[in-house]
Amino acid sequence: MSMWSAIVAIVFIVAFANIRIAKYRALGRHGEARRELPAPREAELEREVIELKKRLAVLERIATDDRHSKAIAQEIEVLRDA
Repeated sequence: MSMWSAIVAIVFIVAFANIRIAKYRALGRHGEARRELPAPREAELEREVIELKKRLAVLERIATDDRHSKAIAQEIEVLRDA
């Protein structure tokens, strides 16, 4: 092995080791990605989404309870024109 080949091999080994070290630091001790605690705004948005899903379920139930499909279709058409 020539001197230049040895230098290239050493540089490659050092670069590869640095990449692996950076990866393990990013993943943490147990090999899983670090998770930050959700920000207060994110928690608020999650609660709001849950509340909106509940409201949507109620509206769907109201729209479909004891009604015939033709009546619902007519109401939808009236709302589209509005």
